[in-house]
Amino acid sequence: MVAKKQQQRLGFKTGEYVVYPAHGVGVIVAIEEQEVAGLTLELFVISFEQDKLTLRVPVAKVKSVGMRKLAEDDEVKKALETVTGRARVKRTMWSRRAQEYEAKINSGDLIAISEVVRDLYRSEEQPEQSYSERQLFEQAMDRMSREIASVKKLTLTEAVQLIEKQLAKSPRRSKADAAEAESDEEAA
Repeated sequence: MVAKKQQQRLGFKTGEYVVYPAHGVGVIVAIEEQEVAGLTLELFVISFEQDKLTLRVPVAKVKSVGMRKLAEDDEVKKALETVTGRARVKRTMWSRRAQEYEAKINSGDLIAISEVVRDLYRSEEQPEQSYSERQLFEQAMDRMSREIASVKKLTLTEAVQLIEKQLAKSPRRSKADAAEAESDEEAA
């Protein structure tokens, strides 16, 4: 049996956009009570339109899973400033860096995601990215642009253009730095 409620729990209410770390930005469509294995659970029903996914999160688990409200304007501004910084590419094996990038993306933290976007961004004159680099970049870009679009009330395309405009301002790595980073990846 499912009982729908139009109310507020833990500061979250129906119709509100939230960030769920593993999936990005979604909207709370309902707060339900469901009986599971003889226990009555109160659940947030979150819809992720872009993934055609509906997620039910127990109210008691909200903190432990890292669900949060959308970032404030000042945090969005800081994230956009982060992408204009110089890329910080560690001299470790690609597999280790890829794990770190994946962890940052799945942390749900907008600043950490913007660091991944900054570090994996390649301009037209820089060398091609590997498939896995491009996948991680696109995943981070998608999460960042969806949150910025929701906060600033922009379309997804406008949010992507805003981020790309900021990325264009970032200092370019020299061709020697890029070649050195590429040789490190081939060794990995």
